[in-house]
Amino acid sequence: MRMVWRQDGIGSRTFKPLAILGVFALGACVQTRTAAPVAARPAVPVIAEPAYPDEAPIAPGQPAVKVAAENLGSLDVPPNPDFSAWLREIREEARSKGIRETTLNAALNNLQPIPRVLELDRNQPEFKLTYRQYMERVVPQSRIEKGRKMLAENRALIDPIAKKYGVPANYLVAFWGVETDFGRVTGGFQVIPALATLAHDGRRSSFFRRELMYALQIVDEGNITPDKMVGSWAGAMGQCQFMPSSFVRFAVDADGDGRKDLWNDKRDVFASAANYLSQSGWKNSESWGRAVTLPKTFDRKLGGEARRTYKTWGALGVRDAQGKPLPASDQSAALVIPDMDENAAFLVSDNYFTILKWNRSTFYALAVGQLADALAKR
Repeated sequence: MRMVWRQDGIGSRTFKPLAILGVFALGACVQTRTAAPVAARPAVPVIAEPAYPDEAPIAPGQPAVKVAAENLGSLDVPPNPDFSAWLREIREEARSKGIRETTLNAALNNLQPIPRVLELDRNQPEFKLTYRQYMERVVPQSRIEKGRKMLAENRALIDPIAKKYGVPANYLVAFWGVETDFGRVTGGFQVIPALATLAHDGRRSSFFRRELMYALQIVDEGNITPDKMVGSWAGAMGQCQFMPSSFVRFAVDADGDGRKDLWNDKRDVFASAANYLSQSGWKNSESWGRAVTLPKTFDRKLGGEARRTYKTWGALGVRDAQGKPLPASDQSAALVIPDMDENAAFLVSDNYFTILKWNRSTFYALAVGQLADALAKR
């Protein structure tokens, strides 16, 4: 699988727990595709999870990124009950939720904790990555070129979905590329044993226990078999790296075959991603934002979530990327300065904050937006 990056210091899959599947691809991308918008923030330490065997770093956006900070728990791990006894409790809880016995037998019989999952959860090296370094890894020219090729090859499939959900095709492909390198790196752990391992562990047991129940529901509905439900060590699944809770809420059976297949069916993958973004507030009439230049005397503390009109930003000396005046518009935008030690700056719209719901990372959101822009250019 790959390495996961998390850019905000939060671990939350959408919460982010960590992040980033892609560039370092998968990791525990937690899903996050349900949290409220997060204020733009300057660069902070990036956490990378160990890369999976034989996988080179690729891109960001992982389950680790989808777990909310409040779900991370303490590093002090309390004693855990005997795993066999604990698993019997899980069976009883799942039965009470209507999960069939055949599903429980298929998913839980002979299940054992995975030591490697706990090792990855506890040993995530922390280091600083500048915005420029991050972009070089997540949106290199090679990814842009590959993305344009994938967009062209999948046009007939994506365009009807883009029209139905009001999310442009280039954005859907950008998320696909950043999350799993266009479906290439989707994780190498069986999700149910991985989630059971983390749920039994005392550090974030409540969060992962809920995710485990959702994973059993997904199997019980006939979407996938336990052995084929693979993903990151933190439980993010498929080509768009949904955590089980996000799968249950947003996954779509776009081809009508009775299964929501986010592992192999690109129609379901694109429709599910589009449904997530649409329900999270995507505005098809807007872009995500634009690069701008700031005057040398600019008060960089103005960067953040506060919105001002383009007219106001212009009066403060902000110019477009070429140094030309901004449109004299009453459209509002927030100013994002991703790294206080660099010159990059962006005026962002509501869609930028919708991207943050997918992965609460400033770097991640800027990477998706700029990759989408690059894919739209010929």
